[in-house]
Formats: sequence, C-alpha cells, structure tokens
Amino acid sequence: MSYISFNGKIIAADAPALQVNNRGYRYGDGLFETMKVANGKIKLANYHFERLFKSLALLQMEAPSLFKEEIILSEIEVLCKKNKCEGHARVRLSVFRGNGGLYDGEKKLQYIIESWPLTISIGLINENGLVIDVYPDARKTCDVFANIKSASFLPYNMAAQYAKANKLNDCLVLNQYHNIADSTIANVFLIKNGEIITPALTEGCVAGVMRSFLIQQLQQNDYLLKEQPVTIAQLLEADEIFLTNAIRGIQWVKQCGDKMLGNTKTLEIYSRFH
Repeated sequence: MSYISFNGKIIAADAPALQVNNRGYRYGDGLFETMKVANGKIKLANYHFERLFKSLALLQMEAPSLFKEEIILSEIEVLCKKNKCEGHARVRLSVFRGNGGLYDGEKKLQYIIESWPLTISIGLINENGLVIDVYPDARKTCDVFANIKSASFLPYNMAAQYAKANKLNDCLVLNQYHNIADSTIANVFLIKNGEIITPALTEGCVAGVMRSFLIQQLQQNDYLLKEQPVTIAQLLEADEIFLTNAIRGIQWVKQCGDKMLGNTKTLEIYSRFH
C-alpha cells in the first residue's frame, strides 16, 4: 500500500481526500512543486521553496502557521520513509486554495504531498537523444502568472497528448508571440556557435529550478549565455538543444522536427554542472 500526506496527516493513497468543491479541481486554483530526493535529501531544495513561497504570495494564498519549509521537508522525509523510497524518490507537493465557489471560497490553503520511488539512473544523461517537435495548437500567455508551476496545466497536457500520438519524447509550447516558451515538462536551452540561449522569463516559460541553477552556474563559469526570445527559426538553426528539469536534470535532444542535432557542448555542460 502507498500513502500520501494530506495537510500534514498520513493517509492511504486511495483514501478519499479532496471534496468535490475543491478549488484546485474546479478552477485549477493552485500550484505544485515536483522535487527529486537523492540519498534522503531534496535536490535544489532552496530553489524549490523560494519559488513556492513567491508563487503563494503572487496568488495571494494564506498559508497556515505550520506551512514552513522545515516542516514541509520533515513531512516529505516521513512520507518517503512510509512509502519505502527515502533513498531516491520523486515528490510532488500540490497546494490549492481550499474549497468553495469562485467568489465565496476559502482563502486558507490545503496541500497534498505524494512520493514515488525513482531508479538511480533517472537524472543521468540520456544515451539516446530525445526526439521533439513544436506543438502547433496552443499559445501560452506572457503574464505575471506564466512563470509559476500552475495547476492550470491544459496547454502542457494537450502538448503531451500530441507528443504521445506522434511518437515524440516531448513537445515545445509556444507563447502568444509564437516564440518558444518551454516544453511540457522542461525548460529549453539551445547552443549556436558556442553560445547558449534560453527563453527569458518574460517569454512565459516556467521558472524551472534546474534552469535557475544552471544559469547561475554557467554565468559564474564565464559561459556565453543569453536569456532572450527564441523563434522557431532560431531553434531549427541550433547546433544543439537540451532540456532541463528537476527530476531528469539535463537531457539532450537529437532531433527537433526534421533537424538532427549534436551533443558535444551539452555533454560538457552536463559533466561540469550536473
């Protein structure tokens, strides 16, 4: 049997938890963090919790007094032990604004923590490059909410369905200006003539924790890095493309559309900073 933590209480994963008028279910009124546990520790924990509390403030959610980083970390540790995955695990922390209607709902947040075992190989550089393409049917807005890990996940969900139907490993999502935002589960980096380029946060991408960590490391080590708009044409002219997220780290792309890509610089970046 597997377990979850609901508002700090351990219950069976298949036990009833959410009410039908839960605002996360009804309106997507919430957010989430997906974290990696390795050797019993959350990787990049400070990046996760900085983003989490900034996002809560942006969404004007009222956190209970016990909703603090050290308490959440302790609850994650307890849950991983309960699920026998404290060594290596994927953890999802989902936060939502209680129950009720659009205008008369609760303000105080509720949360669920889930955990699943991960194999040690998750996060190693992928030997077989990813095959990706651009999802044609959605445009992500570049507003103040674009950078959070929102529970309103429809564009990414449909892009993932498109990827599955077309036998792709992932799909890239466009923003309202028809530029690259990110992928269904990752941030996008491309390399051209030794220069590393990634869509700026103003382009509507999720503010990924691995993205933040890697940008900091690249800048501190004098790599040529630009955060800027990325067009489809620029993407298809790249020498290399790689994707980043908190669980899988750095994953190289061998094909985008009909374009075949290398991985020399990507492997260098992986070996130095992952």
